[in-house]
Amino acid sequence: MDISISTIITAVIAILVIITIIRSVRIVPQAQLNVIERLGRFHRVLHGGLHFIVPFVDHVRSKFTTQEQLINLHPQSVITKDNVSITIDGLVYLRVNDAQKATYEITDLRDATAQLAQTTLRAEIGKMELDETLSSREEMNQALQIALDQASASWGAKVTRVEISDISVPQDVQSAMELQLRASRERRAIETQAAANKNRVIAEAEAARQQAYLEAEAKERMAEADKKAQILMAEGQRQGIELIAQALKDNAFAGEYILTQERIKAWNGIASSDSSNKVVVPYEAADLVGSLSVVSDLLKGASAKN
Repeated sequence: MDISISTIITAVIAILVIITIIRSVRIVPQAQLNVIERLGRFHRVLHGGLHFIVPFVDHVRSKFTTQEQLINLHPQSVITKDNVSITIDGLVYLRVNDAQKATYEITDLRDATAQLAQTTLRAEIGKMELDETLSSREEMNQALQIALDQASASWGAKVTRVEISDISVPQDVQSAMELQLRASRERRAIETQAAANKNRVIAEAEAARQQAYLEAEAKERMAEADKKAQILMAEGQRQGIELIAQALKDNAFAGEYILTQERIKAWNGIASSDSSNKVVVPYEAADLVGSLSVVSDLLKGASAKN
């Protein structure tokens, strides 16, 4: 079967038209950016959706995703301010927001960001001592993010966050740190115990001072009470003596009467004794009788006056 030349030409033209239509249609997925060049020069950036380009004239120069990208920083050896070599690695989260700059301002955005992160990390670690490096991870993350974000802004990207994932120190340094930590804990324990002992001694001294003050105050009050009692007793004795003196002045037998009362009290005490194997004979029985006669005379004188 013979095929005419016109049929072949028509088929070729149809194929070319189909290829041209296919090449002129560009479907960009969501969260993707396509940089289009026309005759070797930047033309435009295609975002997600259906687009038409000029076939054989426009072509895709580069493709980027607008999703956050993860760049893994490989472990590297850095030296701290106090000359300790440590191994550190981390993660950088990057997002492209300008596909044109990411295409023409930097050759390899991911590799450049990783290299810059490692260089900045060495510089930041070199400013810190080992203890500060281990305890200031959050500050290092913020410093790295600021430095990388400033540099990547001209590359059409933004560093959203940086995470230091691991910091490893040599075994001998780690052992020395553990010894230092143990010594520090023991020192704090000793200081705490010393502070507790100091507070206890102060509390005991304060309690003793309060007790001594209360005891002195009690003794002072007791002394004051004894003083008042002695004054009252002396006053009573003085008044009794004055009454006795006045009685002796008024009556010559008053003194003998008082002595007689005292003797009677003494004999009453002897009489009330429970002792059964003793006999008490008054040495001055005659004086006792005389005393009784004096009492009788006093009573008679009193009756005569009445």
